[in-house]
Amino acid sequence: MATETHFRTCPLCEATCGLEVTVTDGEIERIRGDRDDVFSKGFICPKGSTLKQLHADPDRVRTPLVKRHGQFVQATWEEAFAEVAAGLERIWADGDRNAVAAYLGNPSAHTLAGTMFGAQLVRALGTHNLFSASTVDQMPRHASSGFMFGNAGALPVPDLDRTDYLLMLGANPFESNGSLCTAPDFPGRMAAIRERGGRIVVVDPRRTKSADAADEHIAIRPGTDALWLAALVTEINDAGVIDLGSIAPLTDHLEQTLEALAGFTADTVAAHTRIDPTVTRRIAAEFAAAPSAVAYGRIGTHTTAFGTLASWLSDVVTMVTGNFDRPGGAMFPRPAHGRPTTGRPPGGKGFTTGRWHSRVRELPEVRGELPVATLPDEITTPGPGQIRALITNSGNPVRSCPDSDRMDAAIASLEFMVSVDIYINETTRHANVILPSPSPFAKPHFDLAFYGLSVRNVVNYSPPLHAATDPSEPGMDEHEILCRLILIAMGMGADADPDLVTSTILATLAQQAGLDPDEEATRRAHLAPIEAIIDLMVQTGPYDGLNMAALLAAPHGIDLGPLEPRITEILRTASGRVELLPDPIRDDLARLEEFLADAAEDDLLLVGRRHLRSNNSWMHNLNVLVKGRDRCTLQVHPDDAADHQIVDGAQVSVTSAAGTVIARAEVTDEVALGTVSLPHGWGHGVEGTVGTVAATTTGPNSNVLTSADILDPLSGNARLNAIPVTLAVQTG
Repeated sequence: MATETHFRTCPLCEATCGLEVTVTDGEIERIRGDRDDVFSKGFICPKGSTLKQLHADPDRVRTPLVKRHGQFVQATWEEAFAEVAAGLERIWADGDRNAVAAYLGNPSAHTLAGTMFGAQLVRALGTHNLFSASTVDQMPRHASSGFMFGNAGALPVPDLDRTDYLLMLGANPFESNGSLCTAPDFPGRMAAIRERGGRIVVVDPRRTKSADAADEHIAIRPGTDALWLAALVTEINDAGVIDLGSIAPLTDHLEQTLEALAGFTADTVAAHTRIDPTVTRRIAAEFAAAPSAVAYGRIGTHTTAFGTLASWLSDVVTMVTGNFDRPGGAMFPRPAHGRPTTGRPPGGKGFTTGRWHSRVRELPEVRGELPVATLPDEITTPGPGQIRALITNSGNPVRSCPDSDRMDAAIASLEFMVSVDIYINETTRHANVILPSPSPFAKPHFDLAFYGLSVRNVVNYSPPLHAATDPSEPGMDEHEILCRLILIAMGMGADADPDLVTSTILATLAQQAGLDPDEEATRRAHLAPIEAIIDLMVQTGPYDGLNMAALLAAPHGIDLGPLEPRITEILRTASGRVELLPDPIRDDLARLEEFLADAAEDDLLLVGRRHLRSNNSWMHNLNVLVKGRDRCTLQVHPDDAADHQIVDGAQVSVTSAAGTVIARAEVTDEVALGTVSLPHGWGHGVEGTVGTVAATTTGPNSNVLTSADILDPLSGNARLNAIPVTLAVQTG
């Protein structure tokens, strides 16, 4: 037997853990954590070890599929791309480029090709109708960074390895492995904070595993994080300990910010947040007095009606205590490929939204995207600019987006649809053409997105373990698939050479670096197109001595050191300064003030939750991840259960303004009084899908309950948490 060991980065979540893959006679035998990985040091979660099962899943699409008479049939790549070209050209024949929309799903950010070519595809399509998972997940973070720093792609992360005080809101890294914060073994890093004498406080309506591992858990009323963070700022100000630290000379509007927040105090927000004022004042004092401290808010705070304000305020709390852009506080990574911005002086165009608006609801564009909640409106409303065709890349908006029944019906009504995906899921079943990307083992991997969110500067490149031309694979590299779609969108036909796209990207990068494009192309002629692009990126990046040869020689990664202050090169505001109170934020505070002035309500509020073995909807077809106890349950506090005569295990109808689902009750004090919880991404077995394992899972689709009408106005993000619901026991 011939046995080989390969090392590569796990592509299944944001943690970027190193894997050791043992291959015997061409078959994957074992996957475990790479103990020599410079970042993860052997840590691995249950998902990483299941890449073998994903690779071997018989339901994974391996051949291009074209729909004929309502049924998918296998096709050659030439036939599939000819079908794509004909379908899109038919839609564009009327001269409206906005008639074709694009949706980029969460997994596309975890692939090199998806990250590198997604934006290129959108530009080639020439459409304003771009949608993605960002507006059901993280757009408030981009918006607040854009407003404050002029740079929506530069997101500060908590310096976990050096902080003395971690205040964490709406995040559960024990299950998510960290989000918008790339930190393998996040639980171990939390334990290290406490071991060195630091303190961790988790603010969450659920007592999560992360809360159990903290020094203190504070149960907050869902959707009120912005109120509580605003009160922290005011209490710190009232204590006379405001200190911007090193960013003071670069920061505008401190006094105006403090004045704007003065009405939010520990006492005034208590009725809404259900947090005792003495606790709020104590946390404010602890945070301000800590040698270093950082506030980290994630999806629970972002997917609310005040998501952007909550994101902004988490940074403000960190800033006014002198903990921004300094070790142990919130810092900006410096990725090896030089993005976002490296080595430039402050200043730029700044960040604006609303450069265009959605046709039906007139919702503003944010970071080039429209809110995905309005996608059904744009498909089903006749008139100029109506979306008639859709391209999806690795996404399942029918399960992951609000008002999913309406989303399902809208997508089903499209004239033409193309999906780049590995499964026939609830969304792709409506496609006319499915273009399957290869197994993760047949792809090169380089984390363009997550190195810019990392708690330590590292870099790693994973070459393909198997060739994409392996008989068990679809036969085309993922970047070739996307490049051919780009060329079709550019009007160059179904047979154009994908190298036209990669060579153009390489030439553009060379020009931006002040280099001769022809010379740089010649210098890298021996490299595969993707590797040539990465080679140029890291060679012209912020670290000396990096190139593809160095990356290939370091299969366990290269440690580039701890985070360092770099606010000056991040700033792209027109003023070249930190805008502490940007106009859109200041204006939206009026809405938060109105919320505070209203009487606190007693509605039951629905929140989501994550599980370590589940990453959205697309990993539910792997038995090793979904076997065991039913995880798609409705968690209800014992007192709320008693009030509604609900016993553990009962079938309960959950009704919101958007719809009703039936779920099995799990009575537990893990959720706060007045809070109920359902995980997202479930509800499989729909006719037309191909997921043998997923179809056997139980539990409803929680996005039947989420409304497309309520959005965070500054980011367009959907409200997936703090949804008022009513409960009723099902009988019979």
